[in-house]
Amino acid sequence: MVAGAGLSGGLQRRLQDAGIGIARLGDGDSGAFEVWLQLRAHFGRRATLVDLYELEATSRGVRPQDLPASDRERLKALSRAVRHPGCADVPPGSDRHGDSHEVISYDPAWPELFLAWRGRLAATLGRAATRIDHVGSTSVPGLAAKPVIDIQVSVPDVADESSYLSRAESAGLILRLREHDHRFLWPPPARVRDVHVHICATGGAWERDHLLFRDYLRSHAAVRDNYAALKRELIQQWRHDRKAYGEAKTGFVLDTLADASQWAARSQWRLSR
Repeated sequence: MVAGAGLSGGLQRRLQDAGIGIARLGDGDSGAFEVWLQLRAHFGRRATLVDLYELEATSRGVRPQDLPASDRERLKALSRAVRHPGCADVPPGSDRHGDSHEVISYDPAWPELFLAWRGRLAATLGRAATRIDHVGSTSVPGLAAKPVIDIQVSVPDVADESSYLSRAESAGLILRLREHDHRFLWPPPARVRDVHVHICATGGAWERDHLLFRDYLRSHAAVRDNYAALKRELIQQWRHDRKAYGEAKTGFVLDTLADASQWAARSQWRLSR
């Protein structure tokens, strides 16, 4: 392998900016992962799973999206503790397979679907939830999205699962992911994947960032349209890999959040009810 051959210009620049050599890419799987760990240490979340795919693919002389599925799954597992620090093991029986993965034009029915799910969650959670919000792309009028409603539920203490988890599950959901500041639930495998529920801490960064991102896109049509174009481009590359599709949007999301924070300060944006 010729050093650097096959790397995209963006990844080459970041490696150069961080002073990271790529000679170890020739060492096989461990070489790509070690280079990625250095990249992650320098750039944080901006060093994504897709970058790891690209480093591994370059060492083999193929495109990242052409890595075999078994190798992509191995790289996901290898990097999982770094990408999701403190994340517990995936609950058994929560896997889903064969769900469609597509980006479609905005559907005016999405707010109604959110309201139906909101009513169901409000009835089961009661006062355990301090607020229930529509977030994600389906919450932004005019934005192309995957047809899955993202709902954010705020609770006083995410760690106190006894106060909310069984109630949320009684709405027809199962726990998929535990992170220190976030719990993620979705429908069981036998049911349609029409909703994702994210449980976060009232007043925390998770709550604020998702609502700010939503409100900024609602208020800035050009940014919304750029995001839609990016999503349509990425779904073509990563239709077969949901995790890679999501991580490939990281740079845009972080840049937009930075712009949104400045906008929030100028406009005196506050969490609305």
